[in-house]
Amino acid sequence: MGNLFAFLTQGAGTADAGSTILPLVVMLAVFAAVFYLMIYRPQAKQEKKQKALLSSLEIGDSVLTTGGFYGVIIDIVEEQDIIIVEFGNNKNCRIPMKKAAVIEVEKADAK
Repeated sequence: MGNLFAFLTQGAGTADAGSTILPLVVMLAVFAAVFYLMIYRPQAKQEKKQKALLSSLEIGDSVLTTGGFYGVIIDIVEEQDIIIVEFGNNKNCRIPMKKAAVIEVEKADAK
């Protein structure tokens, strides 16, 4: 930090002082813009899409979980953000899981 301050004040009192700070400020602004456009904005957009997906879950929807399993939602516990998913055809494999484990949904009425 001391080196940066020394660099910025190096030409204090001369006409070159403003010309050494301006490129630094411009570079920082460009870096901030690139950071926002390439990292923060796409991540925020993906989080918004995932929240919309999870809020649209209904009983009877077919889902794909983060573990790669396909199942059908048979119950939703809103207070705890838990869903009960039935896997397989034998109707005996019912597993409670967090809503956040769902990555893809196929609506029941779309079939």
